[in-house]
Amino acid sequence: MTMIPSATEFLFLYKEIYQCLHTFWDKDEHYPSPDMLAVMNHLMKTGPLTITEAARHFSRSQSATSELIGRLEAQGYVTRINDKRDKRRTLVWLSRNGRQVFERVQNVLDAALLSSSMGALDTQEREALLKGMRALLASAQRTVAERRKAHEQLK
Repeated sequence: MTMIPSATEFLFLYKEIYQCLHTFWDKDEHYPSPDMLAVMNHLMKTGPLTITEAARHFSRSQSATSELIGRLEAQGYVTRINDKRDKRRTLVWLSRNGRQVFERVQNVLDAALLSSSMGALDTQEREALLKGMRALLASAQRTVAERRKAHEQLK
């Protein structure tokens, strides 16, 4: 595929900006594993679940899911709570720390570094950058929608 020069330059700039501004995790901080992030993401979308419900969703055994939840709990990312409607059930939910860690993982750029960098631009530069980013996002959303539609028509 032949890329237009502006796309090539954007790829270069995006990589360089990411290298400068990405979120760093200190060596003593625990970055959640992909499995942990999948559970955290699902909990953020669905709310509290039982281990059985989580196991069913992830197509894992109940023992494997319980072990994963145990690791999340040991890191302080989830907590177990009693179901108020059914006292026999125990639900798993993200702790405050778990929600904060999940939000941090979702933001790939360091907010403080980005804010300092944006603050160093003059108002016109900031406005032009944001206008361009909004236009690129709108174009990307249209392109993805068109590709999905074309893909669905092939089925």
